Amino acid sequence: MMNLTLIDDHDVKQAFASYLWQKRKSAKLSRQALSDISGVPAPTIKKFETTGEISLRQFLKLWLSLDDLKRLYNLTKPNMDKPAPRSIDEVLNERF
Repeated sequence: MMNLTLIDDHDVKQAFASYLWQKRKSAKLSRQALSDISGVPAPTIKKFETTGEISLRQFLKLWLSLDDLKRLYNLTKPNMDKPAPRSIDEVLNERF
């Protein structure tokens, strides 16, 4: 049985906002403290945490302040341990 998950851009933005909110909280940083570290205005951080909306430049500044930017960068690299699927059937049958 295959689990089908439909994820849209809103889901991804909210996931990133939630992740960075959790990182900020675990670092015991207020929005203002994170603003001072990252250079992203505190109201922008609040908007991002509540709506997921932020510019890419500001998102990267926040990520760099709370996590390793290399982890995010590595998401753009193909997984060499796992071959790319050769057909839609392989994707649908989870044989990749």
